[in-house]
Amino acid sequence: MQEVFWALYTRGLHWQDVLDVMSVAALFYFVLRQVRGTRAVQMMVGILALMAANAVSGWLDMTATHRLLQNLLFYVPFAAVVIFQDTIRKTLAHFGGLFFGRRASSERVQMVARETAHAAFAMAQQRHGALVVFERTQGLKDYAETGIPLKAQLTADLLQTVFFPGTLLHDGAVVVAEGEAVAAGCTLPLTETPLPTELGTRHRAAAGITEETDAVCVVVSEERGVVSLVEGGRIDRVPSAEELALRLEAALGGRSGDR
Repeated sequence: MQEVFWALYTRGLHWQDVLDVMSVAALFYFVLRQVRGTRAVQMMVGILALMAANAVSGWLDMTATHRLLQNLLFYVPFAAVVIFQDTIRKTLAHFGGLFFGRRASSERVQMVARETAHAAFAMAQQRHGALVVFERTQGLKDYAETGIPLKAQLTADLLQTVFFPGTLLHDGAVVVAEGEAVAAGCTLPLTETPLPTELGTRHRAAAGITEETDAVCVVVSEERGVVSLVEGGRIDRVPSAEELALRLEAALGGRSGDR
């Protein structure tokens, strides 16, 4: 840090320095947004606490403690790769999605939002459970390959047919990408975060996939006849088809002016 201040003092402040600081700040902000609300935050605090304790022990000449902490900190970079592997994978995937993510047109997004909302509340009224996951910037191909390929235009009739009780695909999830129903009967990862007891496997799967990726899900509860929108692991009950269509359209990158 002293070297940085000395360099600024000797040669002055240039626009490259401002750009450098802004780039580092943006990178830290991006990483913090990815780990916010996850267990990785607590682990990062623990590592920072070890580093602080190491500095204090050295300042107080606590030789044995200082040496022990130094030995522990030597292995921290190797342990961090293992501990934060899911967070690192998610962060890199999200960063890559900023450049290579696919987006459907606004018109198709509007159509998908309306059809999904109509189907969701029709199924809720009939107490038919459903789980629909929408791809955003991060690809869901790995999860789509666990189900049966559809590659069909997404319509309310299609969703109600797939999730009709007794059909072979009604227990899995429908994966939607670029306004198209890619696959049905798909298996999704379950969240490890404790949820209320009234929420079943569909809600756990919706929370799990939205924690691992930037996908957004629509869940219909078979037991309670409730429709929920799930994003970033957060489950929000939606009271009407109109509100679901608006919120889903906004989440998928549709025209925000229609809200």
